[in-house]
Amino acid sequence: MAVWALGINHHTAPLDLRGRFAFAVDQMAPTLQGLRQSLAQGAGRHPSVETAIISTCNRTEIYCAAEAPALDHTLDWLAASGGVSPSLLRSHSYLLESGLVARHAFRVASGLDSMVLGEAQILGQMKDAVRAAEGAGALGTTLNQLFQRSFAVAKEVRTSTDIGAHSISMAAAAVRLAGQLFEDLSKIRVLFVGAGEMIELCATHFAARNPKQITIANRTLERGEKLATRFGGEVMRLADLPEHLHDYDAVISCTASSLPIIGLGAVERALKKRRHRPIFMVDLAVPRDIEPEVQQLEDVYLYTVDDLAGVVQTAQANRQAAVAQAEAIIDAGVQSFMHWLDLRSPAAGQAAGGVVPLIQQLNSQTDEWRALEIARAKKLLAKGEDIDVVLDALSRGLTQKMLHGTMAELRAGDADARAQTAQAVSRLFLRSQSKNGL
Repeated sequence: MAVWALGINHHTAPLDLRGRFAFAVDQMAPTLQGLRQSLAQGAGRHPSVETAIISTCNRTEIYCAAEAPALDHTLDWLAASGGVSPSLLRSHSYLLESGLVARHAFRVASGLDSMVLGEAQILGQMKDAVRAAEGAGALGTTLNQLFQRSFAVAKEVRTSTDIGAHSISMAAAAVRLAGQLFEDLSKIRVLFVGAGEMIELCATHFAARNPKQITIANRTLERGEKLATRFGGEVMRLADLPEHLHDYDAVISCTASSLPIIGLGAVERALKKRRHRPIFMVDLAVPRDIEPEVQQLEDVYLYTVDDLAGVVQTAQANRQAAVAQAEAIIDAGVQSFMHWLDLRSPAAGQAAGGVVPLIQQLNSQTDEWRALEIARAKKLLAKGEDIDVVLDALSRGLTQKMLHGTMAELRAGDADARAQTAQAVSRLFLRSQSKNGL
């Protein structure tokens, strides 16, 4: 089974280019189906390819698994979806195969590839992407294993290292920058545009500084009211934002809009009403919520997700030991995943005498034995037999069935054959006992 990944992130692509490849969560199912059909048609195969897409403000990544890799077809599909040439996309992207895919996925889940080293939000975003792929019927055994192992590695990294200690979130960075512009944050009015997770985090951080006013502007009032109530704030319809923009000293925006919702003209009019008192603005959306031309206005201090990079990277040096520990955990995880993947390959099955089919046969045989013994136990219970007697018979029946062939082999053959069988049986059946000191 081939595994490959294609992606762009804050390391490889500028903000405006990343904005072209932002996929909405509510459209993920048809997007994944379109990708699978495109790959199948391009490669001339039945559409059995597994796919998943992770789309956040800092990255868009496509993960695939199939009998044979189709990297060029994947790149062509993504380029077409963003309306750019394959050559341009290739110059700003990364194409990974096999073990490099696992290493990258594990590093992303663990927060090692994030703008904020060790941040935990990406793990939740990856889990959302996996649920979306499952819901679309695009996730198979291989990618499911890849992501479940990613989550397990991320959990071990967070519990075994200090990778997340002292990390500065995007929300905290926004507050820090606002504090550099305004002498006292308790005297400012803050407008939050949107009501998603990132806005909730930002509102939490700003609320801790007791600003004079907090307002949530959202497309739907119900969701906005829920968040505003939590922080003792007010709510506003998104459509009313332009005529009230001048009332706010700080504007933090993060919506899923595909087009800017705060234009240059609206900000110019707001500045005029404010008599050019400065406005602090943070645009955390990809694509942008605020037109980039706003940054050219004299009395506006506009920051994007990329502009916050320098702020959130503080204290990096103090965490290098934790990074080294995390990388060691990831190395072990990659080796384990690749071993699992190798066992599933036809070549590995032939070389090992058909390991995977043998495992399947063993599972099938033990399931059959278990079903027989349970049926027998139920009959005994129905006849009124004592439960302890029934359980004893159940356990004896299972062990006798499991050991029958082994005992027969130990008694058969010449001395050399019996010795080899004894060694194999000891290794398979007595290993756990010796480890437990029994």
